[in-house]
Amino acid sequence: MATAEEAVGSGALLVVGLGNPGIEYQFTPHNAGFLAVDRIADDHRVAVANRRCRAMTAKIEIAGREVILAKPETFMNLSGLSVAALVEEFEVDPRCDLLVLYDELALPLGTLRVRERGSPAGHNGAKSVCGALRTEDWARIRIGIGPDDDAASAFRRGKDYLLTPLRKADLATLDEVLDRVAKAVEVVAAKGVKAAMNEFNRRENGREQNGPAEE
Repeated sequence: MATAEEAVGSGALLVVGLGNPGIEYQFTPHNAGFLAVDRIADDHRVAVANRRCRAMTAKIEIAGREVILAKPETFMNLSGLSVAALVEEFEVDPRCDLLVLYDELALPLGTLRVRERGSPAGHNGAKSVCGALRTEDWARIRIGIGPDDDAASAFRRGKDYLLTPLRKADLATLDEVLDRVAKAVEVVAAKGVKAAMNEFNRRENGREQNGPAEE
């Protein structure tokens, strides 16, 4: 049975939000990962403003553990270039010390899902990370951005929907889930990914979803 220290990881935690740089993309669904990192930074009163490894970064501390926040400047489909450089720069083991935050069209807006590993499915940023690291074995928090009214239509619209600024009501919904994402990151840093899966996956939408058995 793994010890608490093994479950949490032994080094710094690298938390990377995926998105596209540029003010025109700031409040689009595809930038949910960037917005999540900004929320965590705001909570800790720091600015994600240090440029290194083709990313904007900041350092914080959670439960006595160093946490590096990062937002790649490579655009979404090349995110892996920055993530791989950050992993090397900070000597991070992707299997236990990397957490990637990104949008997920297959999940309804206002929900999230924590996973230890898995396929990138159709997400270009996650595909790039998998390709650059040559593994799918890294933790992620997927942030639901699929519209409740017509998810199938959003899939058909694809890129147009992902890169179109969210409506005011949808931004309010996303704002609430970003608080939960920030809390989930705190749990990952302090207690490990499985603890976050137990706490957050099972309470989404007030009903049980896939918990720690999900791989």
